[in-house]
Amino acid sequence: MEKNWQIGSLFGIPLFLDPLWFGILGLVTLNFGLAYQELGTVTGWTAGLVMALLLFASVLLHELGHSLVAQSQGIKVNSITLFLFGGVAAIEEESKTPGEAFQVAIAGPMVSILLFGLLSLGSKLIPDTSALHLMVGDLARINLIVALFNLIPGLPLDGGQVLKAAMWKITGDRYQAVHIAARAGQILGYSAIALGFAIDFFTREVITGLWLVLLGWFGIRNANSYDRITTLQETLLKLVAADAMTRDFRVVDAKQTLRQFADIYLLETASSQIYFAVADGRYQGLVTIDHLRTTERSEWETQTLQNIVQPLTEIPTVTESTSVADIINKMENEQLPRITVLSPAGTVAGIIDRGDIVKCVAEKFNLQINDAEIKRIKEEGNYPPKLQLGAIAKSTVPSKN
Repeated sequence: MEKNWQIGSLFGIPLFLDPLWFGILGLVTLNFGLAYQELGTVTGWTAGLVMALLLFASVLLHELGHSLVAQSQGIKVNSITLFLFGGVAAIEEESKTPGEAFQVAIAGPMVSILLFGLLSLGSKLIPDTSALHLMVGDLARINLIVALFNLIPGLPLDGGQVLKAAMWKITGDRYQAVHIAARAGQILGYSAIALGFAIDFFTREVITGLWLVLLGWFGIRNANSYDRITTLQETLLKLVAADAMTRDFRVVDAKQTLRQFADIYLLETASSQIYFAVADGRYQGLVTIDHLRTTERSEWETQTLQNIVQPLTEIPTVTESTSVADIINKMENEQLPRITVLSPAGTVAGIIDRGDIVKCVAEKFNLQINDAEIKRIKEEGNYPPKLQLGAIAKSTVPSKN
């Protein structure tokens, strides 16, 4: 698979080009070049290329509008990419309120409308006989079309984001709002496909029809993606530690010496194990092999596990009722390989690592992830590329009206 090419950055936001962008650049240049042949062959094709580049510059400014408003809300923007169907800003997380979500959504179309106004004014200041007058006027109209098209109320378009913000405000539930906006996007996508085929059949305008079909397919694909990710976010909030934790640890006597512990447990297995020490019926804490290694061998005969144990109050813990979304965020933010789950009585109920979380999610959604893959995730501490739970959980923010 070809990777996007980075061409620079603006306001700290990396800018990328999808390789397919060059194909659409050629088609747009061809379209404008043919339209400007009245200006002369060389001038017409030059003007066509310039217009194509200015069109994508307008798209870039449109996406920059979204990005700068998101940044003003403290949200990280990972990149802006120009691709086959225009541009997309990769905004890392959701706005905290429907009002802020609306601001991010409307910013792009507002930039396009502003460009329309400025370019329209500029074209009036340029003599009618100039090729520049024609080009500036066309670019103004294109920006207006971009703004109006993006305001169609269905995800993944900006209008779908506006609809989502409105539904979020009305229902008080961000996730329900996304489902509504995604459903609107699916309906619009199927409508575009049907219209494209109708145009092909009745008017023989094959290019126009095919473009509508492609736009419809793109819309459905992305609306479905929004819907699936939102369902996954809701599930991560509903699942709790008790659903994902395992008891894949060993309980050992805190009063035994380090030598006894090493002889009984460390020599009997080569695999990594988690140990919790108990004394007088109470959990004392976590036994870490690193602490054992840093203790002089001469002291192993006299020191007990009680001397090297990490108390439960000093290790990362959650309760059995903590949501899996919160657990993922805690593990990512603190770069934890695993986390300990405590019962209401303060005892160790279980442990959770990334493999346990993936296994729990896979069972919930009937995903085919085998034991070997779960073992790899546990060992490497990375989520599968197609199941980026860290990024997905980050956007599971509490809803605010």
